[in-house]
Order: sequence, then structure tokens, then C-alpha cells
Amino acid sequence: MPGSQVAPLCVLKSRAISCGGLRARHPFGDAGAAPTEDQMPVNGHKKLPHLKAVIFDYGNVLCLPPTPEDIEGSARILGVPPDLFRALWSRYRDRYDRGDLSRELYWKQVAEDAGKSLESRQLQDLADRDVIMWSRTDSAMVAWLEELSASGMKTAVLSNMHADMIRHARDNFAWLKRVDSATFSAEVRLIKPEPAIYECCLRGLGVAPSETLFIDDREINLAAAQAIGIHGIHFRSVAELRSQLETAGFPTPLPNTATGTALAT
Repeated sequence: MPGSQVAPLCVLKSRAISCGGLRARHPFGDAGAAPTEDQMPVNGHKKLPHLKAVIFDYGNVLCLPPTPEDIEGSARILGVPPDLFRALWSRYRDRYDRGDLSRELYWKQVAEDAGKSLESRQLQDLADRDVIMWSRTDSAMVAWLEELSASGMKTAVLSNMHADMIRHARDNFAWLKRVDSATFSAEVRLIKPEPAIYECCLRGLGVAPSETLFIDDREINLAAAQAIGIHGIHFRSVAELRSQLETAGFPTPLPNTATGTALAT
């Protein structure tokens, strides 16, 4: 909270450990600056070293992206075009995901910037729709995460995620209870690409950066992870990830199963 001196917590299954840190941002689909060749150890040309852990981003990696219908439905409530909704959604998202803004304040600010005065039920509808549109997990990716865990590889989720979505995930995703560490921005009051949130996740896993692979759909997040020594793969699709893992000689391949399939929660 603003003005609070309490150190944020890294969540490690049922116990918590303290870590510190500051700020960052979370635009809707901005890829950020690309890492250089020597920063990217998995690029189709280099092999991964022996790894002890894999860290997964959640949005657009473990879950499917919102559909055009999702975006259009929320945009209609605000009375704006879908592209403007995306821009407004992104404007204060860093503060919302970090826990600086409550649900009510975030959506009120979005509505004000759209030039709208919405009733409480409409604001709640926007908040509910936001959780739903980010709740369709990708069955292929979740199955691989669980296979990694079963093989003895440590697994973690590291995500910029607001409190309502965290609550929904913890209540509804059984697989989340089986990862070794879950680091969510609103819980630790840090946000990717701040270095401290990666260090927090590593501390929860009990591994060194060089022993860890991080999979994220945003290059700016990967660059920050690689800057502290974590190996990274830029996620674009399950098929491309499978190919990169095979090329890098990763010991537990991503199964050649259907992708883009929502997993029931």
C-alpha cells in the first residue's frame, strides 16, 4: 500500500517468505524491447544447461487470450470501440495488478477516461468480465506444467495479476496448488519487469537464476529475467515452444497434443 513499510511476501505453496522491491508496468499487448542475441540462450542455436526449475507466466502462456467477443462485450458497457477499450484497459493496469488500485477505483478511472459515468452494477460487470476473459487455461500448457512437476522439475507461476484474478485462480485451478511457487504481483506488491519480483520467485523455488527457465509472452519481461541470469523463451505459440524445447534438448518435451483448447475450471 502507498506509504506502507511492510515487505511484500513471496508465496511458496503454504508458506511465505519476505522479499523487497518497487515498481513496473503492464501494458495490454506491448512486447517491449527485444533482448539481444547473447541474452537469449534459447533461440534455435544454443542448448539449455541442466535446469532445476521452469517458471511460467500466466496470461497468454498458461491461459488463452481474450476473444474478440470478450473485448467487444466489455467495450459495449463503456460505449467505446474495442481498440479504445484495450488502450483504456492498459492505462492503469500496472497499478491495479500491483495492488495500488482497488477494483472499484480502477474501473471508475477507466470509465472516467472513456467519458462515462457508470453505475455500480456496470462497474462490477466489467470487473467480473475481466476475470472470466482471462480464466480459460490452455489444456496443452497446463498438462505440460503438471508433467514437469511429476518428473521432479520444480515449477512456478510468475504473473502480473490483480487480487480478484488471484482469488479466482486459487479457488478454481487445482493445478495451481501443485506448483512449487506462485508469485503474483498484487500479493507481493511488485510487478514484472522489476528485477525484485524475479528474485522473489527464485527465492520461493530455492534455485539459482542459471538453473531456471522462464517462459513469457512479453520480451520486456524476458529481458529483465535474462539480465539477472535466468534463461528465457519468448512464448508465441505452443507449436513454436515445442520446437524450441526440442532444439534446446529440453529433457521433458511438450506433448504433441491439441493446442488452443480451454481447460475447464
